[in-house]
Amino acid sequence: MVRAVHYLNQFFAGLGGEEAASTPPTRIEGAVGPGRGLAAALEGVEIVATVACGDDFFAEHEEEALAEILQLVEAEGPELIVAGPAFGSGRYGYACARVVASAGVPGLAAMHEENPGRGAAGAALVVPTGSSVAGMRDALPRMARLASALAAGRELGSPDEDGYLPRGFRRNHLAERTGAERAIELLLAKLAGTTRTEVDAGFDRVEPPAPVTLAAATLALVTEAGCVPQGNPDRLPSIRAAGWLRYELGGETSLATGRYESVHGGFDVTLGNEDPNRLVPLDTVRELEGEGRVGRLHEAFYTTTGNGTPVAASTRFGQEIAEDLRARGVEAVLLSGT
Repeated sequence: MVRAVHYLNQFFAGLGGEEAASTPPTRIEGAVGPGRGLAAALEGVEIVATVACGDDFFAEHEEEALAEILQLVEAEGPELIVAGPAFGSGRYGYACARVVASAGVPGLAAMHEENPGRGAAGAALVVPTGSSVAGMRDALPRMARLASALAAGRELGSPDEDGYLPRGFRRNHLAERTGAERAIELLLAKLAGTTRTEVDAGFDRVEPPAPVTLAAATLALVTEAGCVPQGNPDRLPSIRAAGWLRYELGGETSLATGRYESVHGGFDVTLGNEDPNRLVPLDTVRELEGEGRVGRLHEAFYTTTGNGTPVAASTRFGQEIAEDLRARGVEAVLLSGT
């Protein structure tokens, strides 16, 4: 029998509602709450313990909470970890994803495909659910089937075959027909509206914001070209950036050669370092400001490195920068890339 640990938030663990959301990580013997229904559907797997944590506690003390949760999990000597289902709850879904991604044993989480926590699961499996607890009856059997397959060491098929959300992995296999034959077949099927392409990019659709009048707007400069002060004092990585930086312009009219540089590892930065305004067009925007074609330039620019950065991390950077800009009264952004 494979030993498993189940992660739940305070509500589903029966510790309370929002009044218990500050509950620190806690161990509970055996299966509780939805874990009982999950345990009944599992094959060859026993839920030996439940680890629960309040949504607020995890959100406000993430690293501390995660470390305590992993200690509790490790103490059980599990061979499998399951988390959720979190449905559409963002805080809960994020905690589930972080736990299964960090546990060091095979695992899966369950949540709605549009749950904002989904991206934190990394290579861990995510079982799709409905958006609310009304989908519990359907979610538990799906979780049980996949968890039982992991416990049995079965090699998983595609997301469609085994009921988990795509993770962006690609696998080579020997096809019976040539690429040209498959391409024509897919094209005809797509024109007929009966299939999708072999590669699902899964890009978000973002509604455009309301238009602004630049002559009256506050504009900020944002770049993913890795532009930083000479010497990279804050150690922005050249690949897979973990965050973004904000630098005051102090009334400068141009980014002077020798004072700024690019640390981007994905392109030849020679021309950018010769004239950093090619990375962040401060000189041009100052001219537009002086001509009245831009209302006012925000006196700081924002930078990160867009090289090998996961989509989930890039999305977080954008949300954080946008929140900071809105708080400072910025109405428009000029985003320079590579």
